Amino acid sequence: MARVKTAIITRKKHKKVLKRAKGYYGAKHYRFRQAKQAVMKSGAYAYVGRKDKKSNFRKLWIIRINAAARLNGMTYSTLINGLKKANVTVNRKMLADLAITDSKAFAEICKIAKSAK
Repeated sequence: MARVKTAIITRKKHKKVLKRAKGYYGAKHYRFRQAKQAVMKSGAYAYVGRKDKKSNFRKLWIIRINAAARLNGMTYSTLINGLKKANVTVNRKMLADLAITDSKAFAEICKIAKSAK
């Protein structure tokens, strides 16, 4: 059997990690061992960040819906409760979009929620 040298594979692996560490502060962008740790940590932060983004957007939508509902004489909780009782299924993202772009349509939705009590 011929001897297998791993220099090519190792270099490829190192280049891949160092490419992802481009722009990092200090020695983390050119020393493999430190770059590898930084890339692993940043990957973990990115994973958590992707989960947090969903929560942050939901909070933003609720704030926008609440503000628009208060302009129509309701609160967020009474609006959502009224929509559930009226069997209106509109998600919060669409409600927030309506609140910003089409206030007349949002006012109609508020009327539906008020009459559902």
